Amino acid sequence: MTRSLLAATTILLIACGGRDESSQGAPKAPVQAATPSGPALTGAGATFPYPIYSKWFDDYAQKTGVKINYQAIGSGGGIRQLTEGTVDFGASDAPMSDEEMSKVSVPVLHFPTVIGAVAVTYNLPSVQQSLKFTPDVLADIFLGKITKWNDPRIAKINPGVSLPSTDVLVVHRSDGSGTTFIFTDYLSRVSSAWKNGPGNAKAVDWPVGLGGKGNAGVAGQIKQTPGSIGYVELAYANENHLPVGELQNQAGKFLKPSLEGATAAASGVAQHLPNNTDFRVAIVNAPGENAYPISSFTWLLVYQQMKDATKAKELLDFVKWALTEGEKETKALDYAPLPENMVQLELKQLEKVTYPGKM
Repeated sequence: MTRSLLAATTILLIACGGRDESSQGAPKAPVQAATPSGPALTGAGATFPYPIYSKWFDDYAQKTGVKINYQAIGSGGGIRQLTEGTVDFGASDAPMSDEEMSKVSVPVLHFPTVIGAVAVTYNLPSVQQSLKFTPDVLADIFLGKITKWNDPRIAKINPGVSLPSTDVLVVHRSDGSGTTFIFTDYLSRVSSAWKNGPGNAKAVDWPVGLGGKGNAGVAGQIKQTPGSIGYVELAYANENHLPVGELQNQAGKFLKPSLEGATAAASGVAQHLPNNTDFRVAIVNAPGENAYPISSFTWLLVYQQMKDATKAKELLDFVKWALTEGEKETKALDYAPLPENMVQLELKQLEKVTYPGKM
C-alpha cells in the first residue's frame, strides 16, 4: 500500500489508553514542527480516521502554522471529552445519539469527513486464498457459535480451500469504539440473534474473544495470534499486511473492502439527508451490486456555539480546507472521498457555527 510518510514530525498527540497508537501497528504519522499562528486546537476521538487525520493535521500545520493536537482514544472517549468541554472538537465513527447530544451544553454539529471501510481480517498462515464470509456465518463466528476454522459452514462457502482444524479466536475492541458501532450495526442488520443479543453500540458485551485497544490494538493482536479473526479499519489491515475477507453484500456478491465499494455504499446519500442538514446517516449494508457492506462515514463533532473566537476561526478554516483540499489525499490512505454534493452541503452547514464577534 502506498503511504505518504513525510520525514518531518506531526504536531499530533496520540494517546490511546496510555499507549502511542503509532507504535501499536497504526499507520505511521509524520511529524512537523510548525510555527504556531495562534493557540493550538485540541481534539479527541476516533482511531478509525487516524491515518488521514494525522496527514491532514501535518499538512495544515505546514501550510498555516496552526497546530492541532489530537488524542486518538476512540469514539467513546472523544464524545466524552466533547461533552465535558475539555476539547475544541471531537471525532467519532458513530454519530451521537439525541440523548448524547442532550448532555452537551451547546448544540453539536456533525461533519462527515471521509468514507471508510471496516475490514474483517484474520491470521491463518496455512491459507493463501482470500476467505469468503456470508452474513450469517460472520455473525455466528462473533457469537461464538462457530468455533473451528474447518466448520462445514465456512467450508461450504470456500470450496477448494484447505481449512485448518484450529480454534477460531475472536478479537474485538476493548474500548468504546466507533469501529465497533459500525461493525455491530452491520451484524444487527443481518442477524436477528445478534440484534437481540449483544446489539449495536460503541461497546457491547462480547459473547467470546479477546479485547484490543484501538484499531491498532486489534490489528496487533490478530497479527500476533494464529487462528484469530477481528475487525479493523481498512488502513490498519493494509499497514499490518493482514489478509481481508470477502463479504457477501445485499446483492449476493462477495467483495473485499475497497474505496470503490465504500463509494458505492454512499452513493446518493446526500439526496436523502433529513432537511439536508443532519449528517448522522448510516451506509451499512447498503443496497447495490458493488456496495461493500461494512462502510461508513466518520464525523468531526463541532460545537455550534464556540466561546473562543480565534479558535473558532481556526477550526472552521481547517474544516473548510479538509473538505476541499484535504479530500484529495484520501485515496492514498485507503479512504474514499465524500461526494461533491455532500461537501457543498457541509460547507453551508459550517456557516451555522457562531463565536463572539461573528456578524
